[in-house]
Amino acid sequence: MPKVDKIVGPGNIYVTLAKKAVFGIVGIESLAGPSDVVIIADSDADAEFIAADLLAQAEHDPSSSAVLITNSEKVLAKVEKEVNKQAPKLLRKKIIDEAEIVLMPVETIRQAIELSNRIAPEHLELEVGSPQRVLEQIKNAGAVFIGPHSPVAVGDYIAGPNHVLPTGGTARFSSPLGVYDFVKHQSIIGYTKPALKNVWKDVKLLAEIEGLDAHAHSIDVRFS
Repeated sequence: MPKVDKIVGPGNIYVTLAKKAVFGIVGIESLAGPSDVVIIADSDADAEFIAADLLAQAEHDPSSSAVLITNSEKVLAKVEKEVNKQAPKLLRKKIIDEAEIVLMPVETIRQAIELSNRIAPEHLELEVGSPQRVLEQIKNAGAVFIGPHSPVAVGDYIAGPNHVLPTGGTARFSSPLGVYDFVKHQSIIGYTKPALKNVWKDVKLLAEIEGLDAHAHSIDVRFS
């Protein structure tokens, strides 16, 4: 197979290990996986929807994680009941049973957001009243899904934004696959003689500190 410049896109552990094997020979966008979701929910959230979305994430892989963070004990109890009700009906129940589903109570939605920002999930669902109001507080997430009718599945298949997303907490410093992954830029440096002379001794000093006398000479020779 001819060498390419960059390999991008989703895949299972075999795809990820193949990309790792050629990284450095060609470019890649990331080593992604396993997949994860965090759902932040308040007292008005629909427990049936939340349970379905947790299970949808859990069916990906035994190493997947699905986390609910809520300030409502009532919603937490209802979601737990719905997960136990819905899971037995699903074809990939064996995988779901091995995956990590965590139901986490907090006192306030602000605490939930702070915790989510620390987790830096691949997918984040905001199942709260007026989710747009808290959106600006979300600092670390691969993709944010707003409201009860924006499940992760619609982002997987048809919503539009690229669904190759940072996983494993890497949303703290990475972005979804996008146009900029296919754009390179170059540094361009241009000094006039007076401009170079103005920094001549500084460059020479730094080169000498590093013990690189040829570097220092490359500056000196221009003014000898």
